Amino acid sequence: MKNTSKLLLGALVALFAVACGPAKPATTSGAVASNAPAWVNQGGAAFNDGNFYGVGMVTGVKNRALAIDAADARARAKVAESLKTEVTRLLKDYMASTTAGDMTASSEEQDITSAIKSFTQMELNGAIIIDHWKDPEDGTLFSLAKLDLAAVEKTINQQKELSPKVKALVKANAAKAFEDLNAEADKH
Repeated sequence: MKNTSKLLLGALVALFAVACGPAKPATTSGAVASNAPAWVNQGGAAFNDGNFYGVGMVTGVKNRALAIDAADARARAKVAESLKTEVTRLLKDYMASTTAGDMTASSEEQDITSAIKSFTQMELNGAIIIDHWKDPEDGTLFSLAKLDLAAVEKTINQQKELSPKVKALVKANAAKAFEDLNAEADKH
């Protein structure tokens, strides 16, 4: 229970951090699926109701049960990714300019290397699959997961390990995070 309380607190702190950034629609694939529901092409950004959504997809799997399981798991992973992703970035930048003798001629060189690693690990309580859609053109199966924030709040209220003061703090931070998120969404 203690780990669950810490996880919930960490998740809500992450929610606050995510909510402070601009929300931009992200497509789930490079191409737009024709005749698809809006959530397929816009991902979780297709909704503006204060909940978190994730879109998962799988293609080329003929076993229907396996395809559904894979797409559902990927949708839940996208919800977790939007809440908590650890990102490590390394940027190496080298520049040089060499001049010898004639000061009007120089040799320029540069090398820029960027490496990014991201990692998501999170326990999701309350993330449910609410829709599926199969692309009739290529057979790609899409799943839509929703993290119902009312259910998350109910879970926090049921945690006996959290003191009333900590519960109030978590709720206040979550409410502020979603107010900020909605304010940012209204700008776009």
